[in-house]
Amino acid sequence: MTSNYHSVDEQHSRPEGLDDATVEALGELSKALETIHRVRGHLYSAHQLVGGADLTLDRVLHLLRQAGHHQVADRVQHELLGRNVLPGRWTFQIVEEFDDGYYAAFQEIERDAREKLAGGRRHIYEAEMKERRRTHGMPGHEATP
Repeated sequence: MTSNYHSVDEQHSRPEGLDDATVEALGELSKALETIHRVRGHLYSAHQLVGGADLTLDRVLHLLRQAGHHQVADRVQHELLGRNVLPGRWTFQIVEEFDDGYYAAFQEIERDAREKLAGGRRHIYEAEMKERRRTHGMPGHEATP
């Protein structure tokens, strides 16, 4: 560990010779990946919400037909039930394309950058920030569990 930089533990310490700009760049890349993880979660939420809404249409059709509104029920059944949300795609297809394409590429590039530039170490920037900001000796400010 470079003597000018202190981390909470060896696992998150800066490899010898790693400069501030690289540490910051890797921190920003990690932050961007965390945002993409959140995007993925939102896509899965949309997938589940759209699927749930589509299944609810079964009850809508039943109630409309029971109430004698057959034309409205027919329109719901033929134009909305099972409809693609994007051309040729249900949400499971969108999620799969995202996972296998953009998401997988982003994860691989972030991991590769860490491997090449920091020996695979993660969260160096945050670990150094924690060490700078915590109050040594104060309960709740321990470096590690």
